[in-house]
Amino acid sequence: MANMANIEDKLKILPALPGCYLMKNKDQEIIYVGKAKKLKNRVRQYFMGAHDFKTQRLVANIDDFEFIVTGSEKEALLLEINLIKKHTPPYNIMFMDDKTYPYIKLTKEKAPMLKVVRNTKDRKAEYFGPFPDSGAAWDTMRLLNQLYPLRKCARLQKKECLYYHIHQCLGPCVHDISDVVYQQMAMQIRKFLKGDVKDIVLQLQNEMTEASEQMQFEKAKEKHDLIQAIEHVTARQQIDFQDRKDRDVFGCYVDKGYISIQGFFLRGGKMLERTLHVTPLYEQEEEAFLSFILQYYGQHPLPQEILLPQFYDVSVLMETLDTKILQPLRGDKLKLVEMVIENAKNAHQQKFELAQRKDQRKIEAMKQLCEVFHKEIHRVEIFDNSHISGAFNVSGMVVYKDGEPSKQDYRLYKLGSYISDLDSMKEVVYRRYTRLLKEKGRFPDLLIVDGGWLQIEAAKEILEALELDITLCGLVKDDQHRTSNLMDANGTLLKVDRSSSLFFLLTQMQDEVHRFAITYHRKLRSKAMTKSILDDVEGIGEVRKKEIWKHFKSMKRLKAATVDEIAEIVPKAVAQNIYEVLHNPNQNDFDAYDKM
Repeated sequence: MANMANIEDKLKILPALPGCYLMKNKDQEIIYVGKAKKLKNRVRQYFMGAHDFKTQRLVANIDDFEFIVTGSEKEALLLEINLIKKHTPPYNIMFMDDKTYPYIKLTKEKAPMLKVVRNTKDRKAEYFGPFPDSGAAWDTMRLLNQLYPLRKCARLQKKECLYYHIHQCLGPCVHDISDVVYQQMAMQIRKFLKGDVKDIVLQLQNEMTEASEQMQFEKAKEKHDLIQAIEHVTARQQIDFQDRKDRDVFGCYVDKGYISIQGFFLRGGKMLERTLHVTPLYEQEEEAFLSFILQYYGQHPLPQEILLPQFYDVSVLMETLDTKILQPLRGDKLKLVEMVIENAKNAHQQKFELAQRKDQRKIEAMKQLCEVFHKEIHRVEIFDNSHISGAFNVSGMVVYKDGEPSKQDYRLYKLGSYISDLDSMKEVVYRRYTRLLKEKGRFPDLLIVDGGWLQIEAAKEILEALELDITLCGLVKDDQHRTSNLMDANGTLLKVDRSSSLFFLLTQMQDEVHRFAITYHRKLRSKAMTKSILDDVEGIGEVRKKEIWKHFKSMKRLKAATVDEIAEIVPKAVAQNIYEVLHNPNQNDFDAYDKM
């Protein structure tokens, strides 16, 4: 806190009103966002008295703060969530990077269909879930599609498809299906997904018996398999509430500076899934817990009921979330909340050591990196270039903040015509930092190039031309092309112990930037390989291209055709253009363009 005098002046003018506060580091980056019933009391707590180790780390990085007054605590909570989404502060509890769960979506179109989705923002549809994993969701949807003949095609076709002929679709593309029919199917699907499968199982059992009596054994086996599939996807859970309500239950456990938040998801009275989130705690337990829940429901549909522990003040959640929130004092619901908390505690104890080791290793790695270059390093940018024989020349840049990848800061570059690896490095460094100069953006404390002395020289030339004082180094590889050591801007080899946390972090950075760059390179290459030579012919669009392909079947047959033969499909002038392009002596390797 180098700017303590300024902080003390701001503390004096804080109002005793609800609002949000934004903590900043020396680079004016927002590192923490919080809310308060009374800003004056809450913000002062950070700069007075003793704190645990993790909060000390946060406070030590605070150089300034801002505050925003709101009309109520509810407004402060909503503003806090929006500010967290916008700035992704490193010291806030974040749900956004956590797992998203699959749901089954029932559309409300004239001819509805089922989909497996993770985005649940379409208010015109119904959602069922969450499911334990995508496999469970897809298995359930496939079973429902066998039982109920909803449409399967994303777009209605001009004639019946295969699903119509195998009795898994009513053919709304060509037949007028009554709305009542689809409403009845939707009702049956809702019952099924809520666990009420008695009617459909009884119906299938009767159909199986009837098929057996008529010696239609193959059909009987199909019905038997369907019954088994239903029993598999609707297997009874340990928890089963008879009221069949959809409810979510949350609890948490705090110890040694970490918080573990456990969630149980019950659908149709049965537990479908549990989730666990373990993260360092830099704020008050209640604030972190409520912030997590509000972030969660920013991405997922609300259930009929949410159960929470009784020792939290959840009044602001009750005002904010449009569903029933209970803090049970007795009965099965209290037992369920206690079970969630006990699960959080057990999982915390199992995962804490691993999380602590990971956090400690990250701290050690950054400390070692600072010692190597004799300066404070928080932000690292690393570049890697990729091409194949000079084609599809690209570069990727990844950013690490305090040892963690910051994916919202990653950048991809499509480079100009390939000349050499060094020219590619010069181009990407120039483009990156001229833009930062123009936008007055945040420069890195350390720039790493994936390569040795020649790559360092190329980047150094650009930095000097732009008059930028950025610490520069390269990742040097050994004979087996593995990360070996660092080399500074003067060409001095900086030995890194292979068993150190720093070596592990550097290897992780190198793998990440290589993955990022090569993925983009492959994407461009794949896109180019599927490009048709006909795309360059004047007068050819997607419709004509499909007609040509349908008629000639292959590029070899098209090239062997005369102008008159091609003119049977397209106008004579266009046929002439196609013939000239295909027989241009500069055009080679037609087999590579055999996809039109």
